[in-house]
Amino acid sequence: MTIQTTTHLNFRGDARAALGFYQSVFGGHLVVNTYAEFGMPADLPGSDKIVFGLVAAENGFRLMGYDIPGETGGSIAGGGSTRRENNTTVTDQALFVSIGSDTLDEIQGYWNALAVDAVIVEPLAASAWSAGFGMLTDRFGVTWSFSVTPA
Repeated sequence: MTIQTTTHLNFRGDARAALGFYQSVFGGHLVVNTYAEFGMPADLPGSDKIVFGLVAAENGFRLMGYDIPGETGGSIAGGGSTRRENNTTVTDQALFVSIGSDTLDEIQGYWNALAVDAVIVEPLAASAWSAGFGMLTDRFGVTWSFSVTPA
């Protein structure tokens, strides 16, 4: 039996923009369905927001997202922040999205794309446990942890 996990992020009105951005970074195809497409009257506020969103790429990247009904103001639900302090990572966020790749070159490309308008928590560089490790919080409030994970 095979099992697959997929990160599902809950947004406050930015799901369409976030999922489109992640597709531009990781490739693959994007599926978005609005509340109106699932039966919400189109004249109600929020009917154009995302009730189901998915980015799926052949490289293994999968991410889901939706807009919390009635919420606006951007950022991922749960919000919070992550920072480095005294050589430790301090956070009040509920989760990070972890990206692993066999090579630093491959992960560097994803890092460079996600780093646009991001807050760098820890620069991507060699660490004691990896040829490349870094953390950033992207423009949508999602914190990503990058690691080179050779086979």
